[in-house]
Amino acid sequence: MKYSFERRALSGLGMFLTLCLMAITASAQMRNPKRTDDAARHATAAAKVFNEIMGVREKSIPRDLIEKAEAVAVFPGVVKAAFIFGGNGGQGVISRRTTQGWSAPAFFNLGGGSFGAQIGAQKTDYVLLIMNDGGLKGLLEDKFEIGGEASVAAGPVGRTASASTNVTLDAGILSYSRTKGAFIGASLKGAVISPDNDLNEAFYGEKGRDLLTDRTKTRAQIPTAVRIFPQTLSRYSRR
Repeated sequence: MKYSFERRALSGLGMFLTLCLMAITASAQMRNPKRTDDAARHATAAAKVFNEIMGVREKSIPRDLIEKAEAVAVFPGVVKAAFIFGGNGGQGVISRRTTQGWSAPAFFNLGGGSFGAQIGAQKTDYVLLIMNDGGLKGLLEDKFEIGGEASVAAGPVGRTASASTNVTLDAGILSYSRTKGAFIGASLKGAVISPDNDLNEAFYGEKGRDLLTDRTKTRAQIPTAVRIFPQTLSRYSRR
C-alpha cells in the first residue's frame, strides 16, 4: 500500500510540474505578443516554402531522404547582396525528429560571406536535411559553419533521384536552394548557422540548443502559433 501511494504521489507531482511548465511557457508568450507574431511568421513562411517545393513532384526532395533525415531546416527569403564583397543573411526554423514526431521549431539565423566579381541582390529559399549525428552535433553549437566538421553536399531532386549514392550516404547535411522558382541541390559550404536565442527564449523560455536536445515533448506541448511547421513535415515523413 505504501509503495502504491508513493507511486501515485510521484505521478501527481510529475503532472503538476508539467502543467506548471506549460503555464510558464504560455505566460511568457502572452507577455511577448510581438515575439509570438514573429515566431508564427517564421514557422508559417517555412511551412509555405516546404509545401511549395514538395508540390512540384518532378523536382521535389525525394521522400525517402526526408524519411532518413534527423532534422529539417528551412530558411525562407535569405537575402544575398553583393558588389565585389558579398554577404547573405536570413532567419528560419529547424525541427528535429523525436519520439513523438517532429519537434517544435527552433529559430535560427543563416549567414555567410563571399568574395569575387559579383554584383546584384536576390532572395533565396534554403532547405537543409540534417542526415546524421555529425550534422546534428553542429546544430547544438552556438555557431556552426556548414562544411566544417559535418560534410555537406548538394541534395538530389526529383522522384527518380537515387538516395543511395555515396554522396548522399556520406554527407551529414544535404542542401537545396530555390531562386526565382528554380529549385536545385546547392552547396552551402561556408555558411554559418546560429540560434536566434533572443526569439527562442522570448517565445519558449528556452535556448535553441535545449529545444533540439529535448526529444520527449509531446505534440500537445508545441505552441499553437508554430505547429504549422512540424505538421507540414509530418505530411511528408511520419517515421
